[in-house]
Amino acid sequence: MPATKSKEKEHKITVYSTPTCPWCYKAKEYLKSQSMKYADVNVASDSKAAEEMIKKSGQMGVPVIDIDGKIIVGFDKSAIDKELGI
Repeated sequence: MPATKSKEKEHKITVYSTPTCPWCYKAKEYLKSQSMKYADVNVASDSKAAEEMIKKSGQMGVPVIDIDGKIIVGFDKSAIDKELGI
């Protein structure tokens, strides 16, 4: 099987965000710019998702980004790049 670049690997990415959060917007725009698909979960309107986010991260602030089970709190570009192999 030929080797593939890590960028081509399908990552499971979930972004827990709110519609009014500027850092959430930046995080999602950055993922789009890297051609990464992600699930956008609005924790302002989904209390179950908000509870799940708090349980995973220990944080109430957004964004919380889950990349393949690794939790990143806030828009931390270097941590995102590391998890995505960029």
